[in-house]
Amino acid sequence: MASRVAAYTEELVAFRRDLHMHPELGREEFRTTKLVAARLAAAGLTPRLLPGTGVVCDIAPRPGSADGRGMVAFRGDIDALPVEDMKDVPYRSTVLGAAHACGHDVHTAVTLGAGLVLADLARDGLLTRPVRLIFQPAEEKLPGGALDVIAAGGLDGVEEIHAVHCDPRVEVGRVGLKVGAITSACDRLIITLDGPGGHTARPHQSTDLVTALAKMAAELPAALARRIDPRSGMSVVWGRIAAGSAPNVIPQRGELDGTLRCLDIAAWRQAPDLLQELVDAIAATYGAKWELEHHRGVPPVVNDADAVAAAREVAAGLLGADSVETTEQSLGGEDFSWFLENVPGQLTRLGVRPVGEAPYDLHQGRFDVDERAIGIGAALFAGLALRPPA
Repeated sequence: MASRVAAYTEELVAFRRDLHMHPELGREEFRTTKLVAARLAAAGLTPRLLPGTGVVCDIAPRPGSADGRGMVAFRGDIDALPVEDMKDVPYRSTVLGAAHACGHDVHTAVTLGAGLVLADLARDGLLTRPVRLIFQPAEEKLPGGALDVIAAGGLDGVEEIHAVHCDPRVEVGRVGLKVGAITSACDRLIITLDGPGGHTARPHQSTDLVTALAKMAAELPAALARRIDPRSGMSVVWGRIAAGSAPNVIPQRGELDGTLRCLDIAAWRQAPDLLQELVDAIAATYGAKWELEHHRGVPPVVNDADAVAAAREVAAGLLGADSVETTEQSLGGEDFSWFLENVPGQLTRLGVRPVGEAPYDLHQGRFDVDERAIGIGAALFAGLALRPPA
C-alpha cells in the first residue's frame, strides 16, 4: 500500500498546493470542483457533479472480485475560510481574504489520493467492495454542505463512511481516534435589541440600549450555564457586538452575534426554548424589545465503535500501534455529523504538525501542515476500503 500511495505523493502535494493558492468559499468551489472531476475522469472514473458545487465518484470492484459487502464512502470537504493567509510560502493564497486555514485542501488531496490508488487496485482485481468518494462543499457554512450531498443522493447505497480532519495538536505520523462524540453541536445566535433612542443625559426617558446589550452579552451565557447540566459543556461565546455611532446618543438598535456550542445532543435539543426564556427576561429588565435568530447548525459527530476499531487497526498497521492515540472531544463543530445521523462511520484526527514545532491553530492565517500527512491520510482511506470482512 505504501508504494502505491508513494507513486502519487508528489502529484498530491502539488494538487494540495494549487488548491491552497486558489481557495474558494462555501458553495463557490467551482474551480476546485472542476479540477477534482477532471483528475478523476483522467483516472478512468466517472465523477458525478453535485448541484452547484462538489463531486461524487464511485469505484466499483472488477466483476467477480466483490465479496458482497456494501459500499464504503470517504468524505473530503473542499471549501475554504474567509481568512487572510498570513504565511510566507510559495503556495500562499492568491485570493484576498480567503485561505485554506482549516486544512480542507489536505482533506481533498487525501480523498483524491485514495481514489486514485483504489482505482488502480480495482483494475487489478484487488478491490473487493464498492467505494464512494464524496468531495463535499460548504462545510464551513451552517448547517453545512453535508445536507446538500445527502439531498442529492450522495449517501444512497452507502453502508459506512469515514473522514479525516487535520489536527495541528497532533504530530505528523500520528492519528487521534475516539469512540462516541468527538466534536460538539454548533449553532449561530444573533440577538437584536431595540429601543426608542435618546440622549445619554436622560437614560431614564429611553431604553439604555448599550447597557442592555452589555448585560445580555454577559448574563445570557452565565444564566444558561445555571439552567443546563454543566456536564453538557454548553458554551455561548460572542464574536461581534455592535451599537451606536456617537458618545452622547443612546442608539435605537444593537446586535450581538456569536455561537452556541454543546457537547451533549440532549442538552442541545433543550437550548431553543431556554434561550427564548432567558433573552426575554434579561431584555425586560431594561425595557428593550428583542429578537433572537437561532440558526441551528450541526449536532455532535458521534463516532461508531466498530468504525473506530477498523480505523485503529488500519492506522496501527500503517504507522505502528504507538502512533494511534485517543483524542479528546472538541468544542468545534463539523457537519460530518449529518452523515453519521444516517450511516455508521467515524472521523479521524489526522496529525499535521511538523515534529518538534509549535502548532498554529485552525482558523487562523498562519495555519499550515506537514504535507507528509497527505500520503498518510490517503493510505488510511485505502486501507479501510481494502480491510477484509470482520
